[in-house]
Amino acid sequence: MNASNRRQCLGTLAALALTGSGSARAAANLKVMIGANPGGGYDQTGRGIGKALQEAGVAGSVTYENKGGAGGTIALAQFANAAKGDPNALLVVGAIMVGAIVQNKPPITLAQVTPIARLFAEYNVFVVPAASPIRTMREVVEQMKKEPASVKWGGGSRGSVDHISVAMIARENAVDVAKVNYVPFKGGGEAVAAVLGGHVTCCTSGLAEMDEFIRTGKLRAIAVTAPQRLKGVAIPTLKEQGIDVEIGNWRGVYGAAGITPEQRRALIDGVARAVKTKAWAETLEKNNWTPALMTGDEFGGFVDNDHARLRALMLKLGML
Repeated sequence: MNASNRRQCLGTLAALALTGSGSARAAANLKVMIGANPGGGYDQTGRGIGKALQEAGVAGSVTYENKGGAGGTIALAQFANAAKGDPNALLVVGAIMVGAIVQNKPPITLAQVTPIARLFAEYNVFVVPAASPIRTMREVVEQMKKEPASVKWGGGSRGSVDHISVAMIARENAVDVAKVNYVPFKGGGEAVAAVLGGHVTCCTSGLAEMDEFIRTGKLRAIAVTAPQRLKGVAIPTLKEQGIDVEIGNWRGVYGAAGITPEQRRALIDGVARAVKTKAWAETLEKNNWTPALMTGDEFGGFVDNDHARLRALMLKLGML
Protein backbone atom coordinates (compact mmCIF):
# COMPACT_ATOMS: atom_id res chain seq x y z
CA MET A 1 0.00 0.00 0.00
CA ASN A 2 1.51 3.36 -0.99
CA ALA A 3 1.54 6.35 1.38
CA SER A 4 -1.41 8.08 -0.30
CA ASN A 5 -3.64 5.01 -0.18
CA ARG A 6 -2.58 4.36 3.43
CA ARG A 7 -3.68 7.85 4.48
CA GLN A 8 -7.00 7.50 2.64
CA CYS A 9 -7.63 4.09 4.19
CA LEU A 10 -6.88 5.36 7.69
CA GLY A 11 -9.27 8.27 7.14
CA THR A 12 -12.05 5.92 6.06
CA LEU A 13 -11.44 3.52 8.93
CA ALA A 14 -11.44 6.43 11.36
CA ALA A 15 -14.91 7.29 10.14
CA LEU A 16 -16.05 3.78 10.97
CA ALA A 17 -14.52 3.87 14.43
CA LEU A 18 -16.95 6.42 15.76
CA THR A 19 -17.79 6.04 19.42
CA GLY A 20 -21.16 6.72 20.94
CA SER A 21 -20.02 10.23 21.76
CA GLY A 22 -19.09 10.85 18.12
CA SER A 23 -15.61 11.96 19.12
CA ALA A 24 -13.78 10.37 16.18
CA ARG A 25 -13.77 12.37 12.97
CA ALA A 26 -15.99 11.32 10.08
CA ALA A 27 -14.77 11.02 6.50
CA ALA A 28 -14.34 14.50 5.03
CA ASN A 29 -16.59 13.89 2.03
CA LEU A 30 -18.29 10.94 0.37
CA LYS A 31 -18.91 11.23 -3.37
CA VAL A 32 -21.90 9.41 -4.90
CA MET A 33 -22.18 8.96 -8.67
CA ILE A 34 -25.77 8.43 -9.89
CA GLY A 35 -26.17 7.00 -13.39
CA ALA A 36 -29.49 8.70 -14.14
CA ASN A 37 -31.02 12.14 -14.26
CA PRO A 38 -32.63 13.54 -11.08
CA GLY A 39 -36.04 12.34 -9.97
CA GLY A 40 -35.82 8.59 -10.53
CA GLY A 41 -35.06 5.43 -8.60
CA TYR A 42 -31.28 5.67 -9.00
CA ASP A 43 -31.42 9.23 -7.69
CA GLN A 44 -33.61 8.22 -4.73
CA THR A 45 -31.22 5.37 -3.95
CA GLY A 46 -28.08 7.51 -4.07
CA ARG A 47 -29.47 10.31 -1.96
CA GLY A 48 -31.16 7.89 0.45
CA ILE A 49 -28.02 5.90 1.19
CA GLY A 50 -25.98 9.12 1.36
CA LYS A 51 -28.28 10.50 4.05
CA ALA A 52 -28.10 7.19 5.94
CA LEU A 53 -24.29 7.16 5.78
CA GLN A 54 -24.28 10.63 7.32
CA GLU A 55 -26.70 9.61 10.06
CA ALA A 56 -24.52 6.58 10.80
CA GLY A 57 -21.51 8.87 11.19
CA VAL A 58 -19.69 7.23 8.29
CA ALA A 59 -19.69 10.38 6.15
CA GLY A 60 -19.23 13.93 7.32
CA SER A 61 -20.76 15.25 4.11
CA VAL A 62 -21.96 13.80 0.81
CA THR A 63 -21.83 15.23 -2.70
CA TYR A 64 -23.87 13.81 -5.57
CA GLU A 65 -23.33 13.80 -9.31
CA ASN A 66 -26.07 12.78 -11.77
CA LYS A 67 -24.89 11.47 -15.13
CA GLY A 68 -27.78 9.96 -17.09
CA GLY A 69 -27.73 8.03 -20.35
CA ALA A 70 -27.17 4.54 -21.75
CA GLY A 71 -28.69 2.82 -18.72
CA GLY A 72 -26.06 4.23 -16.39
CA THR A 73 -23.05 3.00 -18.37
CA ILE A 74 -21.92 6.58 -19.13
CA ALA A 75 -21.71 7.20 -15.39
CA LEU A 76 -19.99 3.84 -14.94
CA ALA A 77 -17.26 4.75 -17.43
CA GLN A 78 -16.68 8.15 -15.82
CA PHE A 79 -16.64 6.63 -12.34
CA ALA A 80 -14.23 3.84 -13.30
CA ASN A 81 -11.76 6.33 -14.75
CA ALA A 82 -12.10 9.41 -12.52
CA ALA A 83 -12.56 7.75 -9.10
CA LYS A 84 -9.83 5.13 -9.41
CA GLY A 85 -8.24 4.48 -6.02
CA ASP A 86 -10.68 6.76 -4.16
CA PRO A 87 -11.98 4.98 -1.01
CA ASN A 88 -14.68 7.62 -0.47
CA ALA A 89 -16.50 7.18 -3.80
CA LEU A 90 -19.63 5.14 -4.50
CA LEU A 91 -21.55 4.35 -7.70
CA VAL A 92 -25.26 3.49 -7.65
CA VAL A 93 -25.89 0.33 -9.67
CA GLY A 94 -28.83 -1.94 -10.43
CA ALA A 95 -30.46 -4.39 -12.79
CA ILE A 96 -31.04 -1.58 -15.30
CA MET A 97 -27.28 -1.02 -15.60
CA VAL A 98 -26.62 -4.75 -15.91
CA GLY A 99 -29.21 -4.99 -18.70
CA ALA A 100 -27.64 -2.02 -20.51
CA ILE A 101 -24.22 -3.69 -20.30
CA VAL A 102 -25.66 -6.89 -21.80
CA GLN A 103 -27.31 -5.05 -24.66
CA ASN A 104 -24.75 -2.33 -25.42
CA LYS A 105 -21.50 -4.20 -24.66
CA PRO A 106 -19.64 -1.07 -23.45
CA PRO A 107 -15.84 -1.18 -23.12
CA ILE A 108 -16.08 -0.58 -19.35
CA THR A 109 -18.28 -2.90 -17.31
CA LEU A 110 -18.89 -3.59 -13.64
CA ALA A 111 -15.91 -5.94 -13.74
CA GLN A 112 -13.71 -2.82 -13.69
CA VAL A 113 -15.07 -1.50 -10.37
CA THR A 114 -15.54 -2.95 -6.88
CA PRO A 115 -18.76 -4.59 -5.59
CA ILE A 116 -19.78 -3.26 -2.18
CA ALA A 117 -23.44 -4.01 -1.41
CA ARG A 118 -26.87 -4.78 -2.78
CA LEU A 119 -29.33 -2.63 -0.84
CA PHE A 120 -32.90 -3.59 -1.74
CA ALA A 121 -35.32 -5.14 -4.22
CA GLU A 122 -38.39 -3.57 -5.78
CA TYR A 123 -41.06 -4.14 -8.40
CA ASN A 124 -42.25 -1.95 -11.25
CA VAL A 125 -45.64 -0.37 -11.74
CA PHE A 126 -47.42 0.40 -15.03
CA VAL A 127 -49.27 3.71 -15.21
CA VAL A 128 -51.41 5.70 -17.63
CA PRO A 129 -52.43 9.38 -17.49
CA ALA A 130 -55.43 10.13 -15.30
CA ALA A 131 -57.35 11.31 -18.39
CA SER A 132 -56.70 8.04 -20.26
CA PRO A 133 -59.73 5.81 -20.93
CA ILE A 134 -57.53 2.78 -20.13
CA ARG A 135 -58.41 1.09 -16.83
CA THR A 136 -56.55 -2.24 -16.97
CA MET A 137 -53.41 -3.76 -18.45
CA ARG A 138 -55.61 -6.21 -20.35
CA GLU A 139 -56.99 -3.25 -22.35
CA VAL A 140 -53.45 -2.15 -23.23
CA VAL A 141 -52.56 -5.67 -24.30
CA GLU A 142 -55.65 -6.01 -26.50
CA GLN A 143 -54.82 -2.71 -28.21
CA MET A 144 -51.21 -3.86 -28.75
CA LYS A 145 -52.37 -7.19 -30.21
CA LYS A 146 -54.51 -5.36 -32.78
CA GLU A 147 -51.86 -2.79 -33.71
CA PRO A 148 -48.51 -3.09 -31.89
CA ALA A 149 -47.17 0.34 -32.87
CA SER A 150 -50.31 2.09 -31.60
CA VAL A 151 -49.24 1.56 -27.99
CA LYS A 152 -46.33 3.82 -27.09
CA TRP A 153 -44.56 2.42 -24.02
CA GLY A 154 -42.31 4.62 -21.89
CA GLY A 155 -39.62 3.47 -19.48
CA GLY A 156 -35.93 3.29 -18.71
CA SER A 157 -33.11 2.66 -21.15
CA ARG A 158 -33.14 -0.10 -23.74
CA GLY A 159 -32.23 -3.39 -22.10
CA SER A 160 -33.51 -2.19 -18.71
CA VAL A 161 -35.93 -4.14 -16.52
CA ASP A 162 -38.59 -1.70 -17.75
CA HIS A 163 -37.88 -2.59 -21.39
CA ILE A 164 -37.61 -6.31 -20.66
CA SER A 165 -40.96 -6.34 -18.82
CA VAL A 166 -42.69 -4.80 -21.86
CA ALA A 167 -41.03 -7.34 -24.16
CA MET A 168 -42.15 -10.16 -21.85
CA ILE A 169 -45.75 -8.91 -21.98
CA ALA A 170 -45.59 -8.74 -25.77
CA ARG A 171 -44.15 -12.25 -26.12
CA GLU A 172 -46.66 -13.67 -23.63
CA ASN A 173 -49.43 -12.33 -25.89
CA ALA A 174 -47.90 -13.49 -29.22
CA VAL A 175 -46.89 -9.97 -30.29
CA ASP A 176 -43.62 -9.62 -32.25
CA VAL A 177 -41.19 -7.96 -29.82
CA ALA A 178 -39.51 -6.19 -32.75
CA LYS A 179 -42.77 -4.32 -33.41
CA VAL A 180 -43.14 -2.99 -29.87
CA ASN A 181 -43.10 0.83 -29.76
CA TYR A 182 -40.82 1.43 -26.78
CA VAL A 183 -39.50 4.91 -25.89
CA PRO A 184 -36.48 4.93 -23.50
CA PHE A 185 -35.80 7.77 -21.05
CA LYS A 186 -32.65 8.72 -19.13
CA GLY A 187 -34.37 8.74 -15.75
CA GLY A 188 -37.63 8.29 -13.89
CA GLY A 189 -38.24 12.04 -13.83
CA GLU A 190 -38.27 12.24 -17.63
CA ALA A 191 -40.50 9.15 -17.89
CA VAL A 192 -42.99 10.65 -15.42
CA ALA A 193 -43.06 13.93 -17.38
CA ALA A 194 -43.73 12.02 -20.60
CA VAL A 195 -46.68 10.07 -19.25
CA LEU A 196 -48.12 13.11 -17.42
CA GLY A 197 -47.95 15.00 -20.71
CA GLY A 198 -49.70 12.21 -22.59
CA HIS A 199 -46.69 11.61 -24.81
CA VAL A 200 -46.75 7.85 -24.12
CA THR A 201 -49.71 5.49 -23.80
CA CYS A 202 -48.38 3.58 -20.82
CA CYS A 203 -45.24 3.97 -18.73
CA THR A 204 -43.40 1.64 -16.39
CA SER A 205 -40.89 2.38 -13.66
CA GLY A 206 -40.26 1.66 -10.00
CA LEU A 207 -43.31 2.16 -7.79
CA ALA A 208 -41.39 4.72 -5.69
CA GLU A 209 -40.93 6.98 -8.72
CA MET A 210 -44.64 6.97 -9.54
CA ASP A 211 -46.19 6.78 -6.08
CA GLU A 212 -46.68 10.52 -5.46
CA PHE A 213 -48.45 10.96 -8.79
CA ILE A 214 -50.62 7.89 -8.24
CA ARG A 215 -51.65 9.07 -4.76
CA THR A 216 -52.52 12.57 -6.00
CA GLY A 217 -54.60 11.18 -8.87
CA LYS A 218 -52.41 12.49 -11.69
CA LEU A 219 -51.58 8.96 -12.85
CA ARG A 220 -53.60 5.74 -12.77
CA ALA A 221 -51.75 2.55 -11.79
CA ILE A 222 -52.94 -0.47 -13.72
CA ALA A 223 -50.46 -3.24 -12.81
CA VAL A 224 -47.36 -4.24 -10.84
CA THR A 225 -44.71 -6.77 -11.89
CA ALA A 226 -44.71 -8.54 -8.50
CA PRO A 227 -45.75 -12.21 -8.09
CA GLN A 228 -48.49 -11.11 -5.68
CA ARG A 229 -49.97 -7.82 -4.52
CA LEU A 230 -47.59 -5.65 -2.55
CA LYS A 231 -48.44 -5.07 1.10
CA GLY A 232 -50.59 -2.00 1.51
CA VAL A 233 -50.71 -1.33 -2.24
CA ALA A 234 -54.06 -1.71 -4.02
CA ILE A 235 -52.63 -2.30 -7.50
CA PRO A 236 -53.36 -5.62 -9.29
CA THR A 237 -50.52 -7.78 -10.54
CA LEU A 238 -50.05 -8.69 -14.18
CA LYS A 239 -50.83 -12.29 -13.26
CA GLU A 240 -54.18 -11.28 -11.78
CA GLN A 241 -55.05 -9.90 -15.21
CA GLY A 242 -54.17 -13.11 -17.04
CA ILE A 243 -50.66 -12.01 -18.08
CA ASP A 244 -48.12 -14.53 -16.84
CA VAL A 245 -45.23 -12.10 -16.30
CA GLU A 246 -43.30 -11.16 -13.17
CA ILE A 247 -39.92 -9.46 -12.90
CA GLY A 248 -38.10 -7.67 -10.09
CA ASN A 249 -35.47 -4.98 -9.86
CA TRP A 250 -32.63 -4.33 -7.40
CA ARG A 251 -30.18 -1.56 -6.59
CA GLY A 252 -26.88 -1.36 -4.79
CA VAL A 253 -23.54 0.40 -4.70
CA TYR A 254 -20.03 -0.25 -6.06
CA GLY A 255 -16.75 1.27 -4.96
CA ALA A 256 -13.96 2.60 -7.14
CA ALA A 257 -11.42 0.52 -9.01
CA GLY A 258 -8.03 0.12 -7.36
CA ILE A 259 -9.05 0.43 -3.72
CA THR A 260 -7.36 -1.86 -1.22
CA PRO A 261 -9.08 -4.78 0.57
CA GLU A 262 -9.02 -2.71 3.77
CA GLN A 263 -10.67 0.23 2.05
CA ARG A 264 -13.29 -2.05 0.54
CA ARG A 265 -14.03 -3.58 3.95
CA ALA A 266 -14.41 -0.07 5.40
CA LEU A 267 -17.01 0.80 2.75
CA ILE A 268 -18.87 -2.48 3.28
CA ASP A 269 -18.92 -1.96 7.04
CA GLY A 270 -20.05 1.63 6.55
CA VAL A 271 -22.97 0.61 4.35
CA ALA A 272 -23.89 -2.15 6.82
CA ARG A 273 -24.11 0.52 9.53
CA ALA A 274 -26.05 2.91 7.30
CA VAL A 275 -28.83 0.41 6.52
CA LYS A 276 -29.54 0.11 10.26
CA THR A 277 -30.33 3.82 10.62
CA LYS A 278 -33.71 5.44 11.03
CA ALA A 279 -33.06 7.47 7.87
CA TRP A 280 -32.67 4.31 5.78
CA ALA A 281 -35.70 2.63 7.38
CA GLU A 282 -37.77 5.68 6.45
CA THR A 283 -36.40 5.60 2.88
CA LEU A 284 -37.38 1.94 2.50
CA GLU A 285 -40.87 2.52 3.87
CA LYS A 286 -41.47 5.65 1.83
CA ASN A 287 -40.49 3.95 -1.42
CA ASN A 288 -41.98 0.52 -0.71
CA TRP A 289 -38.54 -1.08 -1.14
CA THR A 290 -37.77 -4.53 0.27
CA PRO A 291 -34.45 -4.68 2.18
CA ALA A 292 -32.08 -7.19 0.59
CA LEU A 293 -28.58 -6.52 1.91
CA MET A 294 -25.83 -8.57 0.30
CA THR A 295 -22.18 -7.54 0.44
CA GLY A 296 -18.70 -8.08 -0.97
CA ASP A 297 -17.86 -11.10 -3.09
CA GLU A 298 -21.32 -12.61 -2.56
CA PHE A 299 -22.82 -9.48 -4.12
CA GLY A 300 -20.29 -9.61 -6.96
CA GLY A 301 -21.33 -13.21 -7.69
CA PHE A 302 -24.98 -12.20 -7.63
CA VAL A 303 -24.32 -9.49 -10.24
CA ASP A 304 -22.46 -11.97 -12.48
CA ASN A 305 -25.43 -14.36 -12.25
CA ASP A 306 -27.88 -11.55 -12.98
CA HIS A 307 -25.85 -10.63 -16.07
CA ALA A 308 -26.15 -14.22 -17.33
CA ARG A 309 -29.87 -14.36 -16.46
CA LEU A 310 -30.71 -11.11 -18.24
CA ARG A 311 -28.66 -12.07 -21.29
CA ALA A 312 -30.49 -15.40 -21.57
CA LEU A 313 -33.85 -13.65 -21.18
CA MET A 314 -33.01 -11.02 -23.81
CA LEU A 315 -31.93 -13.72 -26.25
CA LYS A 316 -35.21 -15.56 -25.64
CA LEU A 317 -37.15 -12.34 -26.24
CA GLY A 318 -35.24 -11.52 -29.42
CA MET A 319 -33.78 -8.32 -27.94
CA LEU A 320 -30.14 -9.13 -28.75
